[in-house]
Amino acid sequence: MASDRIAIVHERFTEVAGSEHVVEQLALQWPGSDVYGAVVRAEGVSPGLSSPPHATWLNPLYHRVLRQKSYAPLMPLMPSAFRHLPIGDVRAVIASHHAFATQSVFATDAPVIAYVHSPARWAWDASLRAGEGGGAVGAAVLTALSAIARKGEKAAAPRLHTVVANSSAVAQRISEWWNRDAIVVHPPVDTDGFTPDATVEREDFFLLAGRLVPYKRPDLAIEAARRAKVPLVVAGGGRAMQACQQVAGPETIFLGRVPHDELLSLHRRTRALLMPGIEDFGIVPVESMATGTPVIALAEGGAMDTVVPDVTGVLVDVGTDDQVADRFAQAMTDFDPSRFDGARIRTWAEKFSRDTFRRRMQEVVDAT
Repeated sequence: MASDRIAIVHERFTEVAGSEHVVEQLALQWPGSDVYGAVVRAEGVSPGLSSPPHATWLNPLYHRVLRQKSYAPLMPLMPSAFRHLPIGDVRAVIASHHAFATQSVFATDAPVIAYVHSPARWAWDASLRAGEGGGAVGAAVLTALSAIARKGEKAAAPRLHTVVANSSAVAQRISEWWNRDAIVVHPPVDTDGFTPDATVEREDFFLLAGRLVPYKRPDLAIEAARRAKVPLVVAGGGRAMQACQQVAGPETIFLGRVPHDELLSLHRRTRALLMPGIEDFGIVPVESMATGTPVIALAEGGAMDTVVPDVTGVLVDVGTDDQVADRFAQAMTDFDPSRFDGARIRTWAEKFSRDTFRRRMQEVVDAT
């Protein structure tokens, strides 16, 4: 008789972000599960894990040779590392997938459920590789790595027992790139940690929160605020910080990374949160909605699952960068907070709670 244990495979534990919270909730639902990652460092492990994840043979290279500065040089070796995981007798494997985790399907006879944050977008969409550093050599390396990622995903996809997408947009990519149908289970949002406060009054500023990285297009929101001449608070840091500061108007304030209590206060006080990029799902907007705050978002990607026009926020039509900046500027100029009911927004956000995620994933594993 097969064991009742579940194995959880995650790409890497190098920082704590949305996908690491997914793994944390999976581990809470199946306590005692073995958790694996290609590389692991303490700063990348969620406190909710009861024991440290098992790392692969790449971990000594990551720590001793690369000094934890970057995992990127190890990416060509990750398919092999996942294919040789020492997965024992388990009921099922859940692979938390960004690019290589589904290779674990070759390491076990147990059914593998892929929880897909997205197929490797940078591998399938050449436009996402444009502008990355490294010149001609860097471009050649990225092109070669993309071919490895696409080949691995295509080889693993038919062998997966069940494919779960974190949004409808990701399910569409899975259909197009993997030729597989996917169940949609939205990722867990900390609706207990992000709550409304009726005693807090809204103030006259918009909020941009989260990592400042190019694909999230923070520059578009900042440019839009400059054009609209409206106050914008930017809470977060990242490699796009300097580029964002260069396009900012005098109305924009950069706070850098802030502690949870300060971030919660910003969400509760802002007129609306801005989401200018194409997110696979987008946890930050739902965190903001959990405080009763509406969201102004680009009408593409995960926002199509979370932002309900005139109920939880405003959707801005896609277009060129200049068009999107103009449309966000217009949306901020025209924004009327009185149109939105904070209690109704909060009720909607509760549909994306951690409890809901765990229940849905339990149903998927039981069906498997």
